[in-house]
Amino acid sequence: EAPAMAPGNEVPDEELVARVAAGDRTAYALLVERHADRQLGFACRVLSNREAAEDVVQEAFLKLWTHAGRFNPAAAKFTTWFYRVVMNRCLDVKRRKRPVALPEDYDAIDDAPVSDEALAAKQRAEAVRKGLDGLPERQRVAVSLFYFEGLRAREAAEVMAVGIKAFESLLVRARKQLARDLQDFDG
Repeated sequence: EAPAMAPGNEVPDEELVARVAAGDRTAYALLVERHADRQLGFACRVLSNREAAEDVVQEAFLKLWTHAGRFNPAAAKFTTWFYRVVMNRCLDVKRRKRPVALPEDYDAIDDAPVSDEALAAKQRAEAVRKGLDGLPERQRVAVSLFYFEGLRAREAAEVMAVGIKAFESLLVRARKQLARDLQDFDG
């Protein structure tokens, strides 16, 4: 019989997936709690669209619930495997390219005072986002996994199903392109 999962009990992800495969809703909820925010951030950076990213993460967790038995802990860590599930779903969405509706208040005037520092930080973040959006898909994924998700190069290469040298090459090309794109930024 499996031990109870009390709050704070650090059951390894791989064991939780095995429990999910057996229909354990508590194990599933714990995996969602542990990984949803991080995967949403990753999907947002890849897709540049929060609504689409939320859909992708929800679909990835649904896939986890329905196909947990397919996960092989001998082949990959759960986090690596799940990043790959989310990444593949993001790439599917990007290939499908659906129009994005503007929010109802898109043309509303913001009367809030903005400090120079806040404005500069916002401009800098927007410049980086645009730079990331301008990168080829594989470079954007590599940058997101390595810099934003904090995966080691070997783990990120595994998620992308490329060799370590190929992954490092993607990062080098992405950094060069971002440096070119951001060189004129004076904010």
